[in-house]
Amino acid sequence: MDTHTLLIHVLLYVFLPLWGIAGFVDWCCHRATHIEETSGLKETLMHSAMGIQVGIPILMCLLYRINVLVLLICLLAWVLHEVVAHWDVHYAAPRRHISIWEMHAHSYLASLPFYMLAMIMVINWPVVVDLVSFDWAGQMRLIPVEVPHGGERYLPYYLTFMALLCVFPYMEENLRCLRHYLKHGGNPA
Repeated sequence: MDTHTLLIHVLLYVFLPLWGIAGFVDWCCHRATHIEETSGLKETLMHSAMGIQVGIPILMCLLYRINVLVLLICLLAWVLHEVVAHWDVHYAAPRRHISIWEMHAHSYLASLPFYMLAMIMVINWPVVVDLVSFDWAGQMRLIPVEVPHGGERYLPYYLTFMALLCVFPYMEENLRCLRHYLKHGGNPA
């Protein structure tokens, strides 16, 4: 197996699942601290925003060839994710207990997108050179991959895995916080 393929397999079978597992651990911590009664709806919406900010680039990298457009979207999403992550912890810290488990989950949730982006850039180094040299001609459109990363079954399995570990739990958190918010007239407790 060549290095290029090995790096793609590390992304697909190590980093992407770890990001989902860290998200699930984070959700468990939110549930244990009764987020709906403390930092509430505002914080859970930040969590959803961060999931979308990383989820969109992941899907783009799985579905489309990496070119300047995809790389720009990934970079922008990563920067926005970092801004919202900082805002999230700044908002939540005075309102609820953030356990050591949640801090560790945050470490993974913050670092894995950076590592994945760095690996994508290494794997697609000529595109990075085109990006920084502004040689963007012909690279500003989405081009579907000919052969799916991980094979035909990878994407459905990965999406199912992420739905079970992250999408459904965070939807439940959003609904739980919304119900609490509406029940208490917008007050946290």
